[in-house]
Amino acid sequence: MTQHAALSLDRWRRFDRGQQVLMIANEMQRTSRRMAHEDAEARRLAYERVLNLADLTIAATDHRSFRRELWRWRDVVAGLYLEAAPQPERHAQALRTVLRLEASAATQVALLTS
Repeated sequence: MTQHAALSLDRWRRFDRGQQVLMIANEMQRTSRRMAHEDAEARRLAYERVLNLADLTIAATDHRSFRRELWRWRDVVAGLYLEAAPQPERHAQALRTVLRLEASAATQVALLTS
């Protein structure tokens, strides 16, 4: 994984939680583009980037309930990562869910087309 490979926990902590959630959602949106393709490897790599950002966010937060909910969400994405076939409906739900984890990011749910 090359994208985000150099992103340190210290640098990630400089972003507020809303920004972190939006960046995770941005990677999920990029992953959405892989749903129509049968390229499982590209989809897998895209989910790896999402999981990496989720891991950084979990490590960066001291808010226990947020961290717990993000762990649960991460488990869903890990399941999507393991799927052989695209799961566009589950993916879209996971994207909406991560945005709803943070109030400042939740406003973006209405802008999603799927």
